[in-house]
This record gives sequence, C-alpha cells and structure tokens, in this order.
Amino acid sequence: MPNQSGCTLTSKDLSVLEDQLTHIAMSCRVAMHHAGEFQNPQLKQLAATVAQHHRQHFDALYAFLNGCQ
Repeated sequence: MPNQSGCTLTSKDLSVLEDQLTHIAMSCRVAMHHAGEFQNPQLKQLAATVAQHHRQHFDALYAFLNGCQ
C-alpha cells in the first residue's frame, strides 16, 4: 500500500536499497582514502571528485528513502 508520498516499497526493495547504500558508502570511503594517499595532485583531485560523486548519490538515495516513510 502506498504511503502519503506515493512510495510503495516491499521488504525486498528495502533490502536491495540498503545494500546499495552500503556499497555507495564503501565506494566513497575508498575514494577518500585514495585521495589522501595520492601524491600526484591530479590523481588526488580525481579521487576527491569520485568520492564527492558517490556522496551525492548516497545523499540522493537516502533522501528518497526518507521521503518514502
């Protein structure tokens, strides 16, 4: 049954989305780690950009899920 926001998520949907959030968070942490380890400024910046990209995806998915409550 849809809630007030119109979202209809099954327990399987929620499980898949939880796994996806976990993977995105891990990708962000790995990219941030590499950004801190690289000596080359271009690689450092690239890794930081990748981390930011993952963080934005995480935030968007998290916001979507919060809107489905």
